[in-house]
Amino acid sequence: MKFETLEFETDGAVGKLVLNRPERLNAINSVMLEELNAFFSRAQDLDCRVLIMTGRGDRGFCTGLDLKEASDPESGLLSGGFGGDNLYSKQRRFSGIIRGIRECPQPVIAAVNGAAMGAGLSLALAADVRLASTGAIFCASYINIGLGGADMGSSYLLWRLVGWGRAAELLLTGRIIDAEEAFRIGLANHVYPPEDLMSKAEEMAREMAAKSPWGLKLTKDALNVGLNIGSLQDALSLEDRNQVLLMQDLVIQGGGLSRPSTYKPSDASEGG
Repeated sequence: MKFETLEFETDGAVGKLVLNRPERLNAINSVMLEELNAFFSRAQDLDCRVLIMTGRGDRGFCTGLDLKEASDPESGLLSGGFGGDNLYSKQRRFSGIIRGIRECPQPVIAAVNGAAMGAGLSLALAADVRLASTGAIFCASYINIGLGGADMGSSYLLWRLVGWGRAAELLLTGRIIDAEEAFRIGLANHVYPPEDLMSKAEEMAREMAAKSPWGLKLTKDALNVGLNIGSLQDALSLEDRNQVLLMQDLVIQGGGLSRPSTYKPSDASEGG
């Protein structure tokens, strides 16, 4: 896939998606908005088992909506007028990215290499794992530009990571937090020096990619259902189904449960 504002490459079973507008700290303009939707709509066909998402440069993972373009009546959100239908249609394109990240079969590791603001924060929240550089900052900045503090899934995803009270504080104040605080409250899984961030993300991705491809997909599926699960029994039923399917797959592959996986480490260097 060729894009104007994104770069995608694979190294064996690991894919790397780079937001590539460093001159705007990887803010989302109208082109990137459509390209991100297109990318995740095709994730099922990607020749990788695990996906790393990061930003170009060392200052911005993604600083949210490109406000310079958005305020231009000839482009961005203002093009087409202020009618509810127009604005709602464009807003749905933003939320579509979040649905795409959660629905794509690959586990997504966000390597947050700088500022994750507004929509950038939501991209990180939608990932399965968040690794941050020591220079990363996080901010639910929607409320700071006069919008509601909850946008692009933040009211749904953030409190599940950091708890209700902390999520309410961050969404209602638009306060910036650094990587150390993000780690302390559970927003970031790990924090690394900037020069180590990508190697650590790749190391984790390879560890995941060495597992059964179907096991990865069904685990992400279970995590998605778990976000909305109504009871422990519901979770147990889903997990029981997945394990039976995977045990059957192991038998078909000629293996069994005596080994951690029927997929040798060398398999992780193969795509898809």
